[in-house]
Amino acid sequence: MTREYEEVQRRLAQGWNTWNTRSVLSHVLLPAALAINLGFKEYAGGNHLRESLIGRFGADEEHIHPGARSYDGSYTALNLRWRGLEVEVQTATQGADWLALITPLQNQRKPATLIAEMGFLWNAPGSVSRHDGTLQAHFDGQTVTLFTTQPSIDEPATLCLTPYLALSLTGEVGLSTGKPRSLEAIRQHMAERKAALNAERAAHYGNLAEVYTATQTCLAWDTIYEPTHRRVVSPVSRMWNCNWGGYVLFDWDTYFAALMAALDQPDLAYANAVEITRARTDSGFIPNFEGATGKSEDRSEPPVGALVIAALYRRFGDRWLIEETFDDLLAWNRWWHAHRSTPNALLCWGSDPFEPKTGAYWEMTAVNDRQGAAFESGLDNSPMYDGIPFDPATHRLALADVGLHSMYVADCAELAALAEVIGRTAERDELTARAAHYRESLGSLWHDPTGMFLNRRTDTGEFSARLSPTHFYPFLAEAVSPAQAARMLDEHFYNPAEFWGEYALPSISRSDPAFPEQNYWRGRVWGPMNWLVYWGLHRAGQHQAAADLAEKSAALLLKEWRTHGHVHENYNTITGEGCDIASSDKFYHWGGLLGWIALHQAGFFA
Repeated sequence: MTREYEEVQRRLAQGWNTWNTRSVLSHVLLPAALAINLGFKEYAGGNHLRESLIGRFGADEEHIHPGARSYDGSYTALNLRWRGLEVEVQTATQGADWLALITPLQNQRKPATLIAEMGFLWNAPGSVSRHDGTLQAHFDGQTVTLFTTQPSIDEPATLCLTPYLALSLTGEVGLSTGKPRSLEAIRQHMAERKAALNAERAAHYGNLAEVYTATQTCLAWDTIYEPTHRRVVSPVSRMWNCNWGGYVLFDWDTYFAALMAALDQPDLAYANAVEITRARTDSGFIPNFEGATGKSEDRSEPPVGALVIAALYRRFGDRWLIEETFDDLLAWNRWWHAHRSTPNALLCWGSDPFEPKTGAYWEMTAVNDRQGAAFESGLDNSPMYDGIPFDPATHRLALADVGLHSMYVADCAELAALAEVIGRTAERDELTARAAHYRESLGSLWHDPTGMFLNRRTDTGEFSARLSPTHFYPFLAEAVSPAQAARMLDEHFYNPAEFWGEYALPSISRSDPAFPEQNYWRGRVWGPMNWLVYWGLHRAGQHQAAADLAEKSAALLLKEWRTHGHVHENYNTITGEGCDIASSDKFYHWGGLLGWIALHQAGFFA
């Protein structure tokens, strides 16, 4: 690890913020790991809500509408509805102190009780005691005291395991550390912090301030402190973390988190890019996932790492980032060439056998089979892979994939450029030659009768007629002639029977038999697909198509953001909804790529 990256993590892991993945109402002071957990006790059913997450399904679960917040936790806001209770929760920092204002908007017959519990997370040293209506935490020669604007009541029927205060929600309640503050003082500070945050965004982003807020808010709420590796990082969502035993980082998802953070948070961008790159397996590839139960040792995911690292370098100019990541990215690039290429240089998705280490579910499931290879594509149930044979001897699908081929050529080219920056001339020449080699073989996937690059069976040589946005990825590879570009755009991109429409781009052509299913990658709109198509169009100088896609993407993002405060994993292409299906996580950070496209198009990512 470079000294510069150690400093990045040190700077990030400071101060009060929502670092604890298990609850967005858990505010933690780093590096001490002192937590103030807010929860609610309701009396109609006698339940205590101790952990709150954004995006649960079910009428009896808490429903959270996230509001604007800063990355650094200096202001956060959300509305929570649960069993007849509705509250607004605002928090802010003032110097080294933490403040909270809880405002009941709707209550049960007997008003609910706010529970403020204090303790230390992740086995950090320290002690907490209750003293004269306050909570006091002691650690490393310091004392942090939590004060309230009203006396604590007696409420022993809670799930608390550490000292806590119980406060009746008959009206607004204020909390603060450091010194007692009046309700009015807390209320005034919240109003000032909120106004300053909104004014700053409006001044900088103008009519795209709302787009920025949707993109940034999701990424900020999803950013946590991950204690196993002692790092700040942005997993895809807290729901996924909890379901995967504590945390999970997916390959291209986390690279895209780095890209989104790079709008205005270089340290967070670096953290995400470096941490997923450091997850490289012993076999040499960046895994599909790294989680609390291990890594996917059988498969990778789309090779977008060099694309993102190069974008970060061009934006911020920090050479150390290249030095930190280059060897891992190079090993990954070589791995694709060695393990996923046919003798005639056609690339296919795959899944390799390996010896399980923990016996976890994803170590034992879909390994060295068709589904594992589909998982490697990142497009888990895409119709493109329906009925495609899997060869357990080569560990590959029998399908040369246009999307993989295109991303790999771009990876070679970007990595060659990075090698040039750090003086790795031999590797630069190797990568430049490899880019040219695979760009040439990509040309064999052009199907002139269709006017499109098509996937091609490696066992029969037949082209597949199933079309996806991945078939526009050759723009990324600089492999499209002007005549080909005109046909791809005129006959397919802008064709309302295939990809164009009110909501775009569908993950499979509108004319495909699977499109009406609108289930995951079977017809829905996905931020990463739109971004990769947009980035290719932008790089290829197809400015009008890029602008049109940016406009469509932002409009789709804002539809559910304005209604529910959601940033979805994927969206229904027919209705524009995200909440219509349970397989679309409601607060999945790469949904924000739909907004990033518009921000880039407007010049905010130079």
